[in-house]
Amino acid sequence: MIKIFLNELRRIFSDSGVLIFFIVVPLLYPALYSWLYNNEVVREVPTVVVDDSKSSLSRELIRRLNATPDLNVAAYEENIDEARQHIMRQEARGIVYIPSSFAADIHSHRQTTVSLYVDMSSMLYYKSLLTSLTNVTLDMGSDISVAMLNSQTAREEQIAASPLSYEAVPMFNPGGGYGCFLIPAVLMLVIHQTLILGIGLASGTAREKNSGRKLVLREDAPFGIARIILGKTLCYFMVYFVMACYITMAIPRIFNFIQLADFWQIIAILVPFMLATIFFALALSCLMQQREHVMLIIIFTSVPLLFISGIPWPVSSLGASFKAISYIFPSTFGINAFVKVNSMGASLGDIVFELRALWIQAAVYFLLALYVWKPKRWTQE
Repeated sequence: MIKIFLNELRRIFSDSGVLIFFIVVPLLYPALYSWLYNNEVVREVPTVVVDDSKSSLSRELIRRLNATPDLNVAAYEENIDEARQHIMRQEARGIVYIPSSFAADIHSHRQTTVSLYVDMSSMLYYKSLLTSLTNVTLDMGSDISVAMLNSQTAREEQIAASPLSYEAVPMFNPGGGYGCFLIPAVLMLVIHQTLILGIGLASGTAREKNSGRKLVLREDAPFGIARIILGKTLCYFMVYFVMACYITMAIPRIFNFIQLADFWQIIAILVPFMLATIFFALALSCLMQQREHVMLIIIFTSVPLLFISGIPWPVSSLGASFKAISYIFPSTFGINAFVKVNSMGASLGDIVFELRALWIQAAVYFLLALYVWKPKRWTQE
């Protein structure tokens, strides 16, 4: 097994393609992705205002909108058609339309409407503009209600402005940032995908260099298949473990993302997650007849695996079939375990289900690797 470990280690460091997936991509991709989303939220979204009311109340609404951190009044237009041209030229991302009856409706004690049109090419624009307009209109509406009541005391004005007091407490992501929401899941998916890509590339390379398309192990070697799988696993684990620690521990600290997990909690997740992923990749290696095959089989799965993990989209909305498919991949349990511990402050006792699932996957995929390799009678050169 040690001999197989040393041979595999030599092959890894002599193959530039495998080194890219084991060293370069894990080193640079998480840092690049985290840097791109390090601002967390979108600020000063350029917006066009169409003010048909041209009243003091509409000007007050515009002033308050422009004072919010998420919205910036970039232009004024006379009608919606002219405002739409700014959207088409991507000079603005939204349009606020104030109708001509705005002030008259308010003075007549009638409900009025302010319309918002948003460029939906990015959900972040929609979130920023809708949040800004909603908060401003609610706040201004409260002030108008108080002014119309002619209350005698400050307490009466306070009750009129807010008859039902509430306090919103965003859990696990107080700033509502995109990075804290998505980056932890992406980091674990990077580990999952690069491990599979590197191992698949190494397997395809071994077959290309052998005329018989085999990964060759002596048939007379006792427990030969188990030894080669364990030897390769030990090599991949030791080489990639440093990169996995860098991805899960260093990247969140470098870019100031939420990190509530301690060292041993992350290790408790990484060990079964990496073992399950390595054995899963070794089982899939029977499909890798050439180096390029791993790209065709694995690359396109990144986005689907992220969505079926239940982080970007609720598991309850996926359906039973997609939920069952998600249980096949170690990334599902690895992502959920890491997010719960690192972003939500869960203890290891709170992620027992995910840890058990990862260890079960490691055992099942190890046996599957034995099954798919043994009939081939591969021999080690």
